[in-house]
Amino acid sequence: PFIPVNCGAVPTELMESEFFGHKKGSFSGAIDDKLGLFQAADGGTLFLDEVADLPLSMQVKLLRTIQEKSVRPVGAEQETAIDVRLISATHKDLNKAVEMGQFRSDLFYRLNVIDIHLPSLRERTDDIPILTAHILDHINTQRNLNIQIDSSAEEKLLSYNFPGNVRELENILERASTLCESGLIVTQDLKLNHAAAASLAKPNNASRNHDIDSLDE
Repeated sequence: PFIPVNCGAVPTELMESEFFGHKKGSFSGAIDDKLGLFQAADGGTLFLDEVADLPLSMQVKLLRTIQEKSVRPVGAEQETAIDVRLISATHKDLNKAVEMGQFRSDLFYRLNVIDIHLPSLRERTDDIPILTAHILDHINTQRNLNIQIDSSAEEKLLSYNFPGNVRELENILERASTLCESGLIVTQDLKLNHAAAASLAKPNNASRNHDIDSLDE
């Protein structure tokens, strides 16, 4: 199994139950036993997106789970062994978060076994046509359409700075596919931010750190 979770989207009061599960009657509203995300990912992968958004109290519990390779559901007396591969991602600079006391250094080093830095989209423009084709294929499948993009519009995307990275490309193509006529996206349909389209200047270190997505196994 591959189980993804956005750590910033889980309410703090429900976080322990979501990650580790709970036993029936362990708290008000626990009317049945519930498996947590770790148990659901047993034998597979748990993807912790935006791991930097975990509160410090949850970071301690996550660290112990990684070290012991077991979880204790809320209300349970015994721990349950798990075999899970962990992948985590964040758009934040975890080194800086550790320095500021916002992220535990021991958890950081436990997660940071294999570190993959994903450059911002403006630094890998060769990916833009591939991603554009993939996103349009997804839109066409969802809407039962056959939207295409003309060469001039694709060239315009290649010269755009993409401050919002791949999510912005998705947003641009979603909008353009709605506005275009005769099933063909032209330059006017893109409605790009002119300030960001002005140049492909390389970002300074501060902006580059903000744009990097890091995947740690």
